[in-house]
Amino acid sequence: MGIDIIFKIVGIGILTAVSNQVLKYSGKDEIATLVTLAGVVVVLLMVINMISELFETVKDLFSLY
Repeated sequence: MGIDIIFKIVGIGILTAVSNQVLKYSGKDEIATLVTLAGVVVVLLMVINMISELFETVKDLFSLY
C-alpha cells in the first residue's frame, strides 16, 4: 500500500488540474468546477478508505482474545 497511493493521489491531482485549466480556457467554467469537485471527492474517498483500514488495524491490535 505504501507509496503507490501517493502516486495515485498525485496523478488524480495533476489530471484534475489540467482538465480544469483546459475547460476554463474553453469557457466552460461550470464544468471545470464540477471536474475539480469530482477529483476532490475521489481523493477523499480514497483517504476515507485508508482511515477505515487504519481503525480496523488499531482495533485488531488492541482487542483482547
